[in-house]
Parts: sequence; C-alpha cells; structure tokens
Amino acid sequence: MEVDGKTVLLTGATGGLGRAIGEALAGRGASLVLSARKAEALNELAASLPGEHRVVPSDLGEDGATERLVEEAGKVDALVANAGLPGTGKVESFSPEELKRALRVNLEAPMMLARELAPSMRERCDGHLVFVSSLAGKAPSPKSAVYAATKFGLRGFALCLRADLSGTGVGVSLVVPGFIRGAGMFADAGAQPPPGLGTSTPQEVAGAVVSAIERDRMEVAVAPLRQRALAHLGLASPRVAMRVITGGTARKAADRVAEGQTDKR
Repeated sequence: MEVDGKTVLLTGATGGLGRAIGEALAGRGASLVLSARKAEALNELAASLPGEHRVVPSDLGEDGATERLVEEAGKVDALVANAGLPGTGKVESFSPEELKRALRVNLEAPMMLARELAPSMRERCDGHLVFVSSLAGKAPSPKSAVYAATKFGLRGFALCLRADLSGTGVGVSLVVPGFIRGAGMFADAGAQPPPGLGTSTPQEVAGAVVSAIERDRMEVAVAPLRQRALAHLGLASPRVAMRVITGGTARKAADRVAEGQTDKR
C-alpha cells in the first residue's frame, strides 16, 4: 500500500521513535492522526510536519481509551501501534496497578485497536496494521519479564492476525527494533546499551515502518547483525541464551535500565 495520500493513525507519536515515524510518514505524503497523552506536545509535532494532520490525545492505559480513540480518529487507512510503557524490573517490584497498565498499553491496546479497525479495512479490501515490537519479544533478558511478556505476546498476535487477514487486502507487519540510540529504553533511563552489540537510530525504525506498509513486509528487524543473531538464538535455544544473559555485563546494563525507568511506569 502506498503511503502517499493515505490517513495513518500513529500512537505514541510524541516519543523519540514516534516523532521519527511521524516525520517519515508525513515526508511520504501521509496525513496523520497523531495520538499520545499530552495535547500540547501533539500540537507542536503536528505543526512541525509537512502536510495537514490531526491530533487526538489519548491515554491508552485508561479503560475504554482504544474505543474512544478509534471513534475520534474516524476512517484511517493504516495503523502504526507504537505506544508503549517500560516494563523493566523484577515482577515483584511492580504494583498491581503498574503491572495492569503495562499489559494494557503494550499488549491489550494494540489488540483492541486492531479489533476496532480491521473489519472496515477488510470491507474496503485495503489497509495496513503495523505493530512496533522489540527484539525483547524473541529472547529472554534480565529484569524484563513484564516487558518481554508483552512483546512476545504482541509478536504472536500480529503473526496470527496476518494469517487471519491473508488474502483480504489488509496487511499486518511487525517492526522489531533492537537497541536504539537517542530514543527508547536506554535513552529514557539515561543508561548505555551493552558494549559491542551496536545500536540503530530512530530514523532507521521509521524507515522500517514505511517499508513495512509499502512492501507488506511480515517482520522487519531493525538492529545490527549481532543483535539479530543473538535474538534468533534466544528464540531457537533459550537454554543457550540464558547462559549469555546471566553474565555480569548484561545484568549490569539491565540494572541501570530498570533503575532509570522505575518512575516512568
């Protein structure tokens, strides 16, 4: 599906990845429905992008937020489900409310958005659903049980939904970033990624989103080769991956991220 002239609903629009994705889509001629929690930041973003765009403030952690967002967004040709909350730390460090909110924003909200949007796309025989996941949805990592659970779940949901919508004209894609510099969990936590694995940029993630829509790609990993290889190893052989991630360097990096994200849940 060509992005030019299409209306795209983008959640998590004001974060580092969201801004880059918005810029890439607007640069390709898309009209955006930008959504995040803060109206002022959304308006500033919309004004900075070429073309005409709308803003729909929404807190996807609230009950019924996805249904209200879809209603206010109106007809859209594509969804980029990018909103997400940090879920790092040991599971017992989460309050019940924090745990429920992480599950709702990271997993339930994308599923509900797809449920609301897919039927009309199927009727038109045209549309695309993009889910921004993470390599954490393929391999275990320390202090990421909650976050990884949502990303493993999102990957399974998206791949099965693609199978369900096969032949309808509606595409489903996963965009799977690894370590990102200047945005994402390490930037939010003020921590550095583990050395020697490399990083990618928000703009590379944005390019992957555009490619996923226009080329109907099933899954696009955005990470250096070594990161992708380790993630696939974790998927294929969790026992071997567990030996790698229990090393001191991986644990120290996980500790720094978890400490830096506690107040962002």
